[in-house]
Amino acid sequence: MTRFDASEPTERRKLYVDAITAHRERASGFLTLEADDTAYEERDDTADQSAAALGVPWIQFGDGTVNLDCTDAELEALKDLLEAFPAFKIDDLTRPDDADGINVRVSAKADANRIAQFIDDVFLEVYDLPSTVRIWLVDV
Repeated sequence: MTRFDASEPTERRKLYVDAITAHRERASGFLTLEADDTAYEERDDTADQSAAALGVPWIQFGDGTVNLDCTDAELEALKDLLEAFPAFKIDDLTRPDDADGINVRVSAKADANRIAQFIDDVFLEVYDLPSTVRIWLVDV
């Protein structure tokens, strides 16, 4: 891996594919992607304060599972998004008593390109981030 961030849609998807490939080759436990910490400053609407309370959006991938935290509204957006990805299914929802939001685990038994499409759509459609958002690979 020589790149660790991208902000253009095509480059972000290449970053995700490269990260998934590196993760699989290294047999690491998971990889973590995060939106740039300015992501919520770039959002068009700032009405959803509960989303901002969860912090910078992040997604983990490991062992065929996508893991993320979201609000109730973002969970509904995720469920809508999953209609376009029939091979992806919610495996587990956890609502910790000591934290805001919901932890969601989605089975993602697909090739790296399809997982990359899903990850990018989660950042854009579920977290409602702009198409120019910079995503960082923070752990692989």
